[in-house]
Amino acid sequence: MKKSIFITLFSLFSIGLFACPVCDKQQPKILQGIAHGAGPDGNVDYAIVIGMSIIVLITLFYSVKYIVQPKETNSNHIKRTILKFD
Repeated sequence: MKKSIFITLFSLFSIGLFACPVCDKQQPKILQGIAHGAGPDGNVDYAIVIGMSIIVLITLFYSVKYIVQPKETNSNHIKRTILKFD
């Protein structure tokens, strides 16, 4: 069971790792071998991707930060109604 789950997950994640030869020729030098489809049309496309990447990284940082250390110490916080501490 574990082996089949591992193989399935590995197959799903490895599908998009390498570009096909046709797509590889269409990409700029920095994206060759990793991206599929037509290359970016201009600097606006790069700016959009960089902006979205920054937003995702900031969101990931704060998500992990507040999951690890939420800093909610108020005794009447909403989590106290769900969690029962002894």
